[in-house]
Amino acid sequence: MTTPIRAILTDIEGTTSSIAFVAETLFPYARAHLPAFVAAHPERVAGLLAEVAAMEPGDPVATLLRWIDEDRKATPLKTLQGWIWAEGYATGAYQGHVYPDAAEALRAWKAAGLRLFVYSSGSVEAQELLFGHSDQGDLTPLFEGYFDTTSGGKREAGSYVRIAAAIGEEAGAVLFLSDVQAELDAAAAAGMRTVLVDRSGGAAGVGSFEEIGVR
Repeated sequence: MTTPIRAILTDIEGTTSSIAFVAETLFPYARAHLPAFVAAHPERVAGLLAEVAAMEPGDPVATLLRWIDEDRKATPLKTLQGWIWAEGYATGAYQGHVYPDAAEALRAWKAAGLRLFVYSSGSVEAQELLFGHSDQGDLTPLFEGYFDTTSGGKREAGSYVRIAAAIGEEAGAVLFLSDVQAELDAAAAAGMRTVLVDRSGGAAGVGSFEEIGVR
């Protein structure tokens, strides 16, 4: 007998939210403001800069800017980006993008008693900022928890094993949503149920959250 789904774990970029928002709004904002932010907060960023220098010797600020251009999934970069994005949200420079169908489905699933979680390569702080300042309203009350690369890489089965343990659910009771097949494969290897979200309109997967059946 199939285990009923009790929790939904969702990716953000390309799944609940537009890839373009991240690529065309958040990344450029962080890149433009990173040098000034580092200069203005030397004590706050000291530990992160030391991590970056340990990973790649040289000027850590230059390294961070290059990592943004390369879309590196490095935890110190994601942490620093989250801090910079917080300022952008606070000043109203932008709102987090969430597809209307995703917001509607998440609200319905929450109302139906399902537990909702997020797993993204962006930092937990960045995730909370996006959903807390979204163009669909404050969605943070819907989620019980957030996971980032501190739980492991998104293409590693062990990450999903750790997340299932952290939320206290057997993997087979968790449905993972993502637009990246390699991430879904890793989650499936850990025992989770999966759905490919393909917002490009391709034949594979579903085109919106409206098409996702939860049972």
